[in-house]
Amino acid sequence: MADLDEARRAKDELKTALAGRPGVTAIGIAPDADGYGVLVRVQDDAVRARGADVPRTVRGVNVHVRRSGPITAQG
Repeated sequence: MADLDEARRAKDELKTALAGRPGVTAIGIAPDADGYGVLVRVQDDAVRARGADVPRTVRGVNVHVRRSGPITAQG
């Protein structure tokens, strides 16, 4: 079970590890069955993200991968 502080630390670590990785659009925190987990949003499906070495856990915190599609700025 990960509390919010553990999820924040895991998110920060994963954000550094995935910096500049093509296809990763966002990294955040989301409710999990065990408390909190890290959510990685990708342009492609989760299978491709797993192939890009997105870990299933970071410091014991679950990592979930979800497809988001492209993210664009709006003015």
